[in-house]
Amino acid sequence: MIIFIIVVFVLGYLAIAFEHTINTNKTASAILTGVLCWTIYSLSGLAESHIVTEQLAHHLTPIAEILFFLLAAMTIVELVDAHEGFTIITDQITTKNPKKLLWIVALLTFFMSAALDNLTTSIVMISLLKKIMPTSNLRKIFAGVVIIAANAGGAWSPIGDVTTTMLWIGKQISATTIISHLFLPSFIALIVPLVYLHFFGLKKEVQGIEIESTKSAHALPKGSIIMFVVGITMLLFVPVFKTITHLPPYVGMLLGLGIIWVVSEIINKNKDEEDRIPLSVSHALSKIDTSSVLFFLGILIAISALEATHILTETATFLSNSISNIHWVVLLIGAISAIVDNVPLVAAVQGMYDTTVYPMDSSLWVFLAYCAGTGGSMLIIGSAAGVAVMGMEKIDFMWYLRKISLLAALSYFSGALVYYLMFLM
Repeated sequence: MIIFIIVVFVLGYLAIAFEHTINTNKTASAILTGVLCWTIYSLSGLAESHIVTEQLAHHLTPIAEILFFLLAAMTIVELVDAHEGFTIITDQITTKNPKKLLWIVALLTFFMSAALDNLTTSIVMISLLKKIMPTSNLRKIFAGVVIIAANAGGAWSPIGDVTTTMLWIGKQISATTIISHLFLPSFIALIVPLVYLHFFGLKKEVQGIEIESTKSAHALPKGSIIMFVVGITMLLFVPVFKTITHLPPYVGMLLGLGIIWVVSEIINKNKDEEDRIPLSVSHALSKIDTSSVLFFLGILIAISALEATHILTETATFLSNSISNIHWVVLLIGAISAIVDNVPLVAAVQGMYDTTVYPMDSSLWVFLAYCAGTGGSMLIIGSAAGVAVMGMEKIDFMWYLRKISLLAALSYFSGALVYYLMFLM
């Protein structure tokens, strides 16, 4: 029966990786994979049914924490966006020089991704680029840089990338360590491709491109500044809340959602019902990417089945025996995340290595946060940010492979080298 579980899991993985080829949404594949793995385990006779149920309930607790965290964070961001709060940032971009704009967009994406998350930031920045640049290869290159910058920015923040959040919630890393140890490697992972593009990579593309002003033609709606400040403050407060109360991060994120919800109601209390609906939490909830949330649920349930049946433990033993240096294993995992989604990879590693052997803030977990966060940039399907940009900009897989993948690989290995020089020598 163990073989059947592995086969189902591998087939599910392949269905997720090639969702565009088989025309099946990866969320459906993930949910089916998770349910089938546990069903086979329950029917296998490897454990009594009540024990299987108890194991499933045990694994659902950390999974639910991640899902509640994501739902609350996405809702906060959608509320701020509904009030045009992010316009406060984008309106400050006035340059018409493509090379200067490249640096501004990249740095803005990098830091916004750390405060929000890489997926949301990518969507905001691509929307900005559509306003100021015509459709062209240059805009596609900018979109590729957005993917690299968003993933690099998300890697050094506990709330910037789902995989980093998973490690933080799982108590493999702490917020202070992930920031202090990964900021410089992540920053170098951004700067290296930017320097190349600035001096060598944009010679043909910048010719004849006209950059438009991003300044809004209309006044900001009432409450946009307040919602922006409250929203960003609540997101940044989550690590502080966890440190003070020792409660799980999702509790702090739910607190932030409750506060910004109340602020939104107060700001819009005198508006007509028709005007209030687009600014309401119920409307924000209708806009969040629930498909992604269900994808995480499905794949994490599938991973938990492998953990419950000790498949992950045996895999860890095999890797440890085959590759003596655990950091080479992590570097390989980061590269594989360009092909296979980094969420299940990180979930698998969490189940493979015992925290008694690799305690909180061990270099294994910190380096994993960097590699899983940035490795997906090497292919456009390798990260949530990449998939979102692919859809918004209609970027072809092979075009990205030719134009951006080598830059992303240079980015990935540059940051990894910096981490190695800082902490592993």
